[in-house]
Amino acid sequence: MKRNYQIDKTAQVNVQDLIKQIAFHEAGHAAGIYLCNKQKQLPSLSFQISQTFDSLFTLADSVVDNYFVASVEGGYLIDNVPHAVIESAEYFAEGSADAYQMAFEADMINLLVGALAEAKYVSLREGSAFDEQTADMSLWQFYGGTSDWVKVHDYLEHFIACRQHREKTMLELLVKASAFVSNDHNWQAIERLALYILNCKASIISCEEAIEVLDNA
Repeated sequence: MKRNYQIDKTAQVNVQDLIKQIAFHEAGHAAGIYLCNKQKQLPSLSFQISQTFDSLFTLADSVVDNYFVASVEGGYLIDNVPHAVIESAEYFAEGSADAYQMAFEADMINLLVGALAEAKYVSLREGSAFDEQTADMSLWQFYGGTSDWVKVHDYLEHFIACRQHREKTMLELLVKASAFVSNDHNWQAIERLALYILNCKASIISCEEAIEVLDNA
C-alpha cells in the first residue's frame, strides 16, 4: 500500500504540508489493517511502515531529491486466500457473505482508507467540507490514491462479471471506508500514528510499534 508520488506539474505544492499528508495516508492504511480487521474479527496480520527520503517523483520540471516517501508493506488477507477460492465463479455472488468474501472486502476497504484519511486531514487543515465517498478519479489522484483505486477495481473486475454489480459494490466499499475514517475512535488512532510517523527517525516502524500507538487511546 504505497501512495502515488507523481505530482501535477501545475500544482502548487508545499513540501511540509505534503509530508504530513503522506503520514496521514499511510497511517490510514495501517489503522485499517489493524483496527478495521480487528473490528470485523478477522485474523491479525503482520505489516510494517517503511519510510525514507527518496527521489521517486517529479515536481514541476525537475526531480525532487531527498523527498519523504513512506509505504505500508504487508497486511493483505488476500495473500492467504487459496487460488481455488479466488477463481471460484460463485465468489462475490449477490448476497453471499462467507469468510473469504469478508477477507477480500477488508483488504479493499483498507486500500481505500489511505487516500480518504489524507483527504480528511487536508479538509480539517483547510476548514473545508469534503465528500469522503466521492468516486471522482481526479480527487483520488490528488490524494495519491490512484494505484489503490486501480487495484480495488482490478479485484472487482476479476470477481464480479456484472458491471452494475461492480459499481454497486464499489459504492458500498466507499461508504464503509468513509465510515471507518469518520469514526472518532478510528480517526484519533490515525492522528496518533501519523504524528508518530512524522516524529520517527527510523527507516522501519514495526507492526508492534504501530499497534501500540494505535491502541494507546
